[in-house]
Amino acid sequence: MDSYSLPNDPEQVIEADRAHVWHHLVQHKPFETIDPRIIVEGKGLRLWDIKGKEHIDAVAGGVWTVNVGYGRERIGKAIADQVTKMCFFGGTMGTIPAATFAEMLTAKMPGLDRVYYANSGSEANEKAFKMVRQISQKHYGGKKHKILYRDRDYHGTTIAALSAGGQDDRNAHYGPFAPGFVRVPHCLEYRSQDGSTGEAYGEKSAQMIEDVILAEGPDTIGALCLEPITAGGGIIVPPEGYWPRVQEICRKYDILLHIDEVVCGFGRTGTWFGYQHFGIEPDFVTMAKGVASGYAAISCCVTSNRVFEMFKDDTDKMSYFRDISTFGGCTGGPAAAIENMKIIEEEDLVANSAAMGDHLMGRLSELMDKHAWIGDIRGKGLFAGAELVRDRDTKEPIDEKYTAAIVADCMAQGVIIGGTNRSVPGFNNTLLFAPALIATKDDLDQVVAAVDKAIGRVLG
Repeated sequence: MDSYSLPNDPEQVIEADRAHVWHHLVQHKPFETIDPRIIVEGKGLRLWDIKGKEHIDAVAGGVWTVNVGYGRERIGKAIADQVTKMCFFGGTMGTIPAATFAEMLTAKMPGLDRVYYANSGSEANEKAFKMVRQISQKHYGGKKHKILYRDRDYHGTTIAALSAGGQDDRNAHYGPFAPGFVRVPHCLEYRSQDGSTGEAYGEKSAQMIEDVILAEGPDTIGALCLEPITAGGGIIVPPEGYWPRVQEICRKYDILLHIDEVVCGFGRTGTWFGYQHFGIEPDFVTMAKGVASGYAAISCCVTSNRVFEMFKDDTDKMSYFRDISTFGGCTGGPAAAIENMKIIEEEDLVANSAAMGDHLMGRLSELMDKHAWIGDIRGKGLFAGAELVRDRDTKEPIDEKYTAAIVADCMAQGVIIGGTNRSVPGFNNTLLFAPALIATKDDLDQVVAAVDKAIGRVLG
């Protein structure tokens, strides 16, 4: 029997996709009259679709993942070599790439020592939630089980992750949710709850978390789960003073601090991890997307030894972490992650992210001077957002249909950007930028030029 080969007839592929593929985050009704877009090749920041059109990708695979860019042969070879030699064994045993990458990773994260492997960001966060609940049962009689999460933050697509999700449009229709998850207010200075700004707002935002803790009862709160910089909720960089005060509050009430780095990790914000901008010491750090830049499925829940030691008790047969992620045992993920990390180090891509991020923010600032529709720009590294408003004085957000129209216009120009989309009710009005960390000034200038044209055409 001949080996299977992929079809090379574009129409055959398009029709197969139309008939059988259920795309993520997409309404399929339009595909009755228009073709789904099929991507066939990538190199650097460029992509080509099945009809031959070239695009520059300013969102690293559409969901902020391909940090080192497309077409990295050495990562593909590392995966092939490893899975040919030893493809998989369940996580009850170790493998060479899993041990090697865990050592490399924790070296970048002082104070964090243990890596639990899984497949996706949602799953990594689920692992942390389960650890918190088991710690509550083992050490606090089940009382310290509640997990706090923040308005506008996002932690994944499973029911438990949505239960900790601060984006009500994303959560809609999927309840009822898991009990024991409690929301705290957002920290978006541009939309300050009381009009305060700067360090005063940082203190106020942290105080609002403490207010929730006191209302719920500190002895019932097991963990606080936050993104270091809110991603899909609008690229929200916490105000000055916020993070040190949050750390202080967690320690005051013996609350474990869980930082979700699924988007911000691996150089995206100009440091290896987003939390490292703020001098905090988390108990859990979860990560996925940039860990292997999308070349293989892998996620990690990284913990301190303090957390790990809470599960070591051979006098109690139920004390260990009774969890498994089947494909957390696939060796292709850590093999890809090792090469991915080496590339980031060898090409100094964390520093490039910081430098090119400054250039991007400068260009967006120029765009803001030109277009009154832009009310705010914010970000760190190659992770930026531009919030669109009808009126700068009132800060009234534009309707999300205009955000979507600007994204579509850029796509027609061959530039792929993102936009908040059915996430935060009434505030799906932010354009999103997160290109691969290899981006150059010329790349970013091309992206901003497309946005300039799109805003002019869509909003005037």
